[in-house]
Amino acid sequence: MFLLCGLGNKGAGYKYTRHNMGYLVIDRYAERFGISVNKKATKCILGETSNLILAKPDTYMNLSGGPVSSLVRKHKIPLDNLVLIHDDLDMDFGRIKIRWNGSAGGHKGVRSVIELLGSPLFHRMKIGIGRDPVLSPEEYVLIRFRKDDLEPLSEILDTAVDALHTLVTDGPAKAMSLYNR
Repeated sequence: MFLLCGLGNKGAGYKYTRHNMGYLVIDRYAERFGISVNKKATKCILGETSNLILAKPDTYMNLSGGPVSSLVRKHKIPLDNLVLIHDDLDMDFGRIKIRWNGSAGGHKGVRSVIELLGSPLFHRMKIGIGRDPVLSPEEYVLIRFRKDDLEPLSEILDTAVDALHTLVTDGPAKAMSLYNR
């Protein structure tokens, strides 16, 4: 059983912000594979198949660790089968990187997950959102995508779904070799 968990902030006001990249990927994955993600449980919104759980913590970003660790324990998910999907300010917009282990890199949602799991030993899919030199990081992650970002965003989400599907079906090494650029 895999747990694909997209990080974001709850609430309609945050839906199309850069910090909600994880939620957007989960929504696109669910759409492509016909998985209904509407079950509320353990402070998460879930969709399930026989070998996969799609999850969006129904909290604010910085509190993601509680719901994620609860799901891992409840469903007895090996950390090898947890994939945390989140935005990354330090990568160019659209760049995707899958990695195993590591620090939170300043991402408070990832830090919360590491702290409450008690381990950094899980996979992450980081999706670059770039930076704006004029705005503070806290402001930038909460702004909506610009109109000229929407077409590339759609392609980015499709590529992220392809990468996740490869990870689940063919393993992390294959997904990393194909999608880490």
